Amino acid sequence: MKLVLSRKASTPHTAKHQMTAIRRMLNAAMDEEWIEFDPTLRMNWRPPTTGFRAWTDEEIEAFEARWSPGTNARLVFALAVWLGNRRSDIANLRWDQRRKVRLTIDSMQQEVDVFDLRQMKGDKRLFVPVTPMLEEVLSASPVKGSTILTTAYGKPFSAKSLTGHMALWTKAAGLAPGCTIHGLRKTLGRFLAESDASTRQLMDVLGHDNIEHAELYSRDAQQIRLAHSGMAKVVTLRGRG
Repeated sequence: MKLVLSRKASTPHTAKHQMTAIRRMLNAAMDEEWIEFDPTLRMNWRPPTTGFRAWTDEEIEAFEARWSPGTNARLVFALAVWLGNRRSDIANLRWDQRRKVRLTIDSMQQEVDVFDLRQMKGDKRLFVPVTPMLEEVLSASPVKGSTILTTAYGKPFSAKSLTGHMALWTKAAGLAPGCTIHGLRKTLGRFLAESDASTRQLMDVLGHDNIEHAELYSRDAQQIRLAHSGMAKVVTLRGRG
């Protein structure tokens, strides 16, 4: 079984689905008494995968230095990192989804500039504020159609094409492979955690339903802070502070 699944190691989600399908067939075989036991019963094999990673500050600086506001590269980057949504949501984002909403903040009524998003995965509705960093790029981007992102022919980008374009843009910026659009979503999660945003705030910005998923960002940021604080005490104790 491990040999069969290891052949799908490069596509871990496919391997997972394959194991599920095999176990269903084995359960059916046991019900029909064709076999006496499930050979995968004690098997707990998981394909190795590290997933998408967040961008480093150095990578962000290099990308922004190469691609200025007004380019599609910078626009895709800004939408991904400052809205924290998936490539399919970014590709389909429309200008008319930007609106003003009234909120009561510190007992005062305020108008907040937001994007009204409906995530394709899970059909979850989110209101994500427009930050000054995103506004800088949006204001430099001409309106060429109903969608914010348009090709040179005035057509919307497909989600898959954004992946290929980002690979070319990051290469042109001198970045190593691994700087992806989904990685920018994780980058916003890192920024939120490092800014001491609560787990609930992380969930409401990124659209997570699983609290454990959102807490991964907080735990990483807290670990770094605690480690730094702890080692600073060691330096002081050893007379080097």
